[in-house]
Amino acid sequence: MMTLERVVAVLEPTDVLGRAPVGLRDLAYDTRALSQGSLFFCVRGAHVDGHDLAGEAIERGAVALVVEHPVEARVPQLVVPSTRAAMAVAADEFFGRPTEELQVAGVTGTNGKTTTAFLLFAILAAAGRRPGLLGTIEARVGGERRGVVHTTPEAIDLQRTFREMLDAGDRSVAMEASSHASTMRRLDRVRFAALVFTNLTQDHLDFHGSMDEYFEAKRRLFLETRPPAAINVGNPYGRRLADERPDALTFGDGGELGPEALEGIDLKLRGRFNIDNALGAFAAGRLLGIDDDAIARGLESVRGVPGRFESIDEGQPFAVIVDYAHTPDALANVLRAARGLGEGRVICVFGAGGDRDREKRPQMGRAVSENADVAIVTSDNPRSEDPRAIIDAVVAGTSGEVEVESDRAAAIARAVELARDGDVVVIAGKGHEPGQQFADRTLPFDDREAARDALRKART
Repeated sequence: MMTLERVVAVLEPTDVLGRAPVGLRDLAYDTRALSQGSLFFCVRGAHVDGHDLAGEAIERGAVALVVEHPVEARVPQLVVPSTRAAMAVAADEFFGRPTEELQVAGVTGTNGKTTTAFLLFAILAAAGRRPGLLGTIEARVGGERRGVVHTTPEAIDLQRTFREMLDAGDRSVAMEASSHASTMRRLDRVRFAALVFTNLTQDHLDFHGSMDEYFEAKRRLFLETRPPAAINVGNPYGRRLADERPDALTFGDGGELGPEALEGIDLKLRGRFNIDNALGAFAAGRLLGIDDDAIARGLESVRGVPGRFESIDEGQPFAVIVDYAHTPDALANVLRAARGLGEGRVICVFGAGGDRDREKRPQMGRAVSENADVAIVTSDNPRSEDPRAIIDAVVAGTSGEVEVESDRAAAIARAVELARDGDVVVIAGKGHEPGQQFADRTLPFDDREAARDALRKART
C-alpha cells in the first residue's frame, strides 16, 4: 500500500485540494476496473473525459483523484498538468519501479515490431534470461499466455504487468513499444536495457497528423533517456535517428551489422524483410551482452510468428500466405517475398481498416497492383465506416486486374478458386486477429481459418 502523501511527493502537483492522510490500495483510470481504496486518474480520452466520471469513480471506491483541473468531489484531488504523464510516474512508484529489476528489450517502428520481439524473446530464452513477452499478439507472464488489448498497455496496466512478471519469476521482457504509447506517455518511466528501431513508413496519420509527428513519437524514446539503441539505417528515418544517436549500434543496409552477421544461422523465417528483423534482434542481443552463440540458437528456434508470413497448407498445389501487412510498404515487401515462393502468379486479398489513416488507402492499392498479378479488394476491419467507401478508396489507387468482393470470406474463397499450380495467394491485413470489427459488433473471423475452410471446400 502507498500513502497519498507519497504520491504527492512523487508527482509534485501544482495544487492539492482536501489533503488528508489516505492509504491507497490500487491505481485506476477506468471506472469499470475500480476497487475500493483506489487513486483514480481523470484521463481525457478520445470519447470520454475522465473528469466527467469523477463522481462515479468515488461511488465505486476511489479515495482520491488526480486531475488536470478541480472537479466537484468529496475526496482529495491532486492537480497536475497532465494526468497521463502523472499516471506513468505514479504507476512506476506504486509497483516498486519494476524495470529497475526487469531487463526490458523494446522494439519500435512501423513494420516488424512483432516478429523482432518474438525473435528477441527467443534470444533471451536461449541466454537463460527468463523472459516475458508483451506485444500485439499476446503477453507471456511467467510462461502463462494472456490476451492483449493494446500493443503497449496503459501505464498502470503496463507497470502492473512488469511487477507480475517479476513476481512470476521472469527476469527480462521483450516488448513492442508503439508510437501511440509514446505519445500518450504510457512508456514514461520504462527503463529500456535495449531499444530497437525497425523502420518508419506511412501509418497512423489519423492519430499523429503527419510523418514528422509520427517520427517524433519514436524519436523521443531514443533521445529523452538515451537507452542503449539498435537502429536500422537501411531506412531513411533510421538514418536520421542514427545521426542523433552516433553511439547506437546500426544494422541493415550500410549498418555495422549487415546480412553477413547471419551467415551460418539457420533462419526459418522467409522474406527479405525478416533479414532486417533478425538483424535488429541480433543487435539488441549484443547490446544486452548476450554471446553470439546464444543469439544464433534463439534465432534458429523461431519457426514462425502467428499471422506473420504464415503458411497455410492443406495439401494444395499452390502456396497460401497470411500476413498482418496493412501499410503500403509492408504490402510491397510481403508480395515481393511471396514472388519467390512459386513460379506462377501472385494473387493478393487485402483491404484497409476503417477509422484509420485514410491517406494510405490508395497507396495500398497501388502497392498491390505493382507487386501482385491479381488484386482482390475486400473489407478489413471497417469499424464505424462504410465498408464500400473504404474499398472505393483502395480501388482508386489500383491498376490492372482488380476484383472487388466486400465479404472477406468470399474474397478468400475467390482467391483459392483462381489459384493454379505454382501460384501464391497472399491474404493480407489481419494476420493473427480473431475477429472482424464493425461499427456495433466484432464478429469471429480468422484469415487463417477462412483460408483453410476455402481450401478444404475446394478439394471436395
